[in-house]
Amino acid sequence: MDTDERMPKVAMGAWSWGAGVAGGDQVFGNHLGESDLQPIFDAAMERGLNLWDTATVYGMGTSEDILGRFIRQGNKDAVIISTKFTPQIAGMYEDSMAKMAGASCERLGIDVIDLYWIHNPADVERWTPELIPLLQSGKVKNVGVSNHNLSKIKRANEILGEQGFRISAVQNHFSLLNRSSESSGILDYCRENDITFFAYMVLEQGALSGKYDTKHPFPEGSDRARIYNPVLAQLEELTAAMGEIGKKHGLSAAQVGTAWAVSKGVLPIIGVTKVRHVEDAAKAASVILSAEEMNHLETLADKAEVNTIREWEKKMD
Repeated sequence: MDTDERMPKVAMGAWSWGAGVAGGDQVFGNHLGESDLQPIFDAAMERGLNLWDTATVYGMGTSEDILGRFIRQGNKDAVIISTKFTPQIAGMYEDSMAKMAGASCERLGIDVIDLYWIHNPADVERWTPELIPLLQSGKVKNVGVSNHNLSKIKRANEILGEQGFRISAVQNHFSLLNRSSESSGILDYCRENDITFFAYMVLEQGALSGKYDTKHPFPEGSDRARIYNPVLAQLEELTAAMGEIGKKHGLSAAQVGTAWAVSKGVLPIIGVTKVRHVEDAAKAASVILSAEEMNHLETLADKAEVNTIREWEKKMD
């Protein structure tokens, strides 16, 4: 990515900061206000964790709104913003990527978006060219694609390359339980082409945090409870191993999940709803696991045989 040394090893995820459709209350069961979130933003910025990942679709603008209010109160030049164009809601912006990007800038209180994504591959040929005028105008510094398979990533890069631009980043669901971006060759392609790979749902929305098990399930009423509670028994051996490895490094099970991603050479997005999440991410980002530890965790993850591909995505193989 065309940035500077401000770029941290982990990104702070604000998916759960919004409310409403695709927001934190519906997806995560969170009900967080600005007074809850301000200390989290401040703690991250104090630790140099200044890369914030959001999207228009997260709470239909409410995540960007909250983040924007915090950005306006400080030095906005210190913040690196990653937000997204989602084709599936483009009709709300007259099917214009430029209008959706402009609305994001207004909500976030910024003039330029550091990293702008095409969120889902609804039509690579239709939407990729609309990134080009945003890059030409300087409204967007870098562009990426999310939830795209390898062939779609390559095609998007070809379209941009015809005008002298390129994909700077790829963002896919990537965790111990979903490594299809590795087996499909996407990680190799990113390494070969100087593309930063962002991994979202590294902790599977908390299922790999070590906090939840059959005796301590997710509270009912959220999307993640519906998805993960039925498979918690299958995950207990893996999360126990994450806890044991963590003890060797002074980390929790959740921090081991983050350290695993950093050790894979990817940039994990960590959803932060408490100050300790920020503190945990900062510490985990400094730890590199051994090859033996990595292999052990991946073997147990495969043994669990849990499918975490969600309704908006496809396996990348």
